[in-house]
Amino acid sequence: MSSASPPTPTSPRSPRNIVVIGGGIQATSVAFHISQSKHLPDGSSVTILEAQKLANAASGKGGGFMARSWGDGSPTQTLHELAFDMYEELCPMLGVQSYRKLPVLSVSPGPTAKSRQDNKSKNPSISDIVPNWLDGSVGRLAPMGFGDDTAQVTPREVVERMIEFAAIDVVLGKCVGVDAEVKGEAKAVTGVKYVDKETGEERVLPASDVVVSAGPWSCNAEHWFDGAVSLPMDGVKSTSIVWRPPRDGSPVDATALFCGEDPRYNTHLECYPRPDGTIYLCGIGGSDYISTQQLQNDAFLTDCPPKEDRVEAATASFQMMSHAYQTDGELLQSQACMRPCPPDAKPYMGRIDGYHGAFINAGHNCWGIAWAPACGKAMAELVLEGSCKSVNLNPFNPSRFTAPGSRGGRGRKKKGVSVGEQW
Repeated sequence: MSSASPPTPTSPRSPRNIVVIGGGIQATSVAFHISQSKHLPDGSSVTILEAQKLANAASGKGGGFMARSWGDGSPTQTLHELAFDMYEELCPMLGVQSYRKLPVLSVSPGPTAKSRQDNKSKNPSISDIVPNWLDGSVGRLAPMGFGDDTAQVTPREVVERMIEFAAIDVVLGKCVGVDAEVKGEAKAVTGVKYVDKETGEERVLPASDVVVSAGPWSCNAEHWFDGAVSLPMDGVKSTSIVWRPPRDGSPVDATALFCGEDPRYNTHLECYPRPDGTIYLCGIGGSDYISTQQLQNDAFLTDCPPKEDRVEAATASFQMMSHAYQTDGELLQSQACMRPCPPDAKPYMGRIDGYHGAFINAGHNCWGIAWAPACGKAMAELVLEGSCKSVNLNPFNPSRFTAPGSRGGRGRKKKGVSVGEQW
């Protein structure tokens, strides 16, 4: 579905040294699918370069909800559908225990009341999906899904299982640039420069190909590739909380909640019970928007603290809905992370113009975890086969915000790649 690749400087079957920058579920999925592809030449290497630790940001703190049919008909619809189906096959293969399908309820805020409510009896037509722990004050309940096309997974577990299954090498260090040499009208990637996390020394990973997949911090690639691509990005920094399992060991019913705006607390909670008995909450409100320049200065890369006032608001809002957690609930953790948002809310997926062996896969907004298998598969096809067959990448062109004069190469058709109307 994407244009043919420009010729690479080496034979198609020569060993490749592929470096994926980033350690979240998107980067790991790219590395995993490349490593498992029959098109990866013998003797090749696949390495993840991560600045902090695996699943350090959103992939270690996200809810992990996915919905096959919840796309809006835009070009990302394929990512919803393909990834949902892939998770169902991948998770058993990888031994992921946290994956399961689950129903979803829409919940309107109820009156201010702290007494126990029998919300199952009040909603007999859907009583089988009203969870026992939803026993507080709520308004209208309506089903949004019965578990056929809605599911969840704990993203950190997926990252860990993919790394283990594929035996992918992981290097901890912060990328500071890319080495490249001139090859005709373009440059060819030869290495990735990084500062070793443990020693602080600058080193180089030999690379025939590099895939930038570092979440909101992927906008640093503007500098790594000498301005050949413009990657405007906002980081939306949001707080989330996790509740401990019940003290008495009782099961936690598996129904996710999407709650309406509650003006008392300025929340619109999303509640995801997990198989381990914890309940994850986001939609807490009070998000901060972090600019491209701030991200390029590593804002919140090493430390991303939650907002305590939002933790308190989410706690109060949740306990209004759940008498069980009001009387016997205990927070396990509060945290914050960022989702990466390009101006048009579409991801950057494709080649970086003017370079052989340079790709980007970033900016997946709030669906990065849900789309990860599809994005990994798509990028593996592009890197190893020269074109992507499973997803139409044209709407996600990384150069769509790049001024024509800034792009690599000259303003004409470049070695088989249609440059389109922007030229």
